[in-house]
Amino acid sequence: MTIFDDYKEHRGEYAVSPSLLWEYDLSAFDWWKSRKIVVSRILEHGWLKDYFAAFDLYGGIDGFRNVIREIPYLAPRDMNFACIAFGLKKEELKCYTRKQWREQRLNS
Repeated sequence: MTIFDDYKEHRGEYAVSPSLLWEYDLSAFDWWKSRKIVVSRILEHGWLKDYFAAFDLYGGIDGFRNVIREIPYLAPRDMNFACIAFGLKKEELKCYTRKQWREQRLNS
């Protein structure tokens, strides 16, 4: 059992909280082009209903998982949560590989 088991029962019921994207004009917001921003904000500060809304926007849990892989930066806490909650490995995440690459370049 995961925290997202109820998603199918609540499909289509929620919208992403506007407070997560407070600095954007949501009337002209491109949800697909800004998917990395939306998903990173939800990982950082979102409620369960925000996850459900994003699952609807990005093709379910698998689509959300794919967007997580593309995010260029996540705090270590959020990265760990994403890996545990969505069954990912850190090595699959762009934010982790970028961090490793930066550290390697700085230490050489």
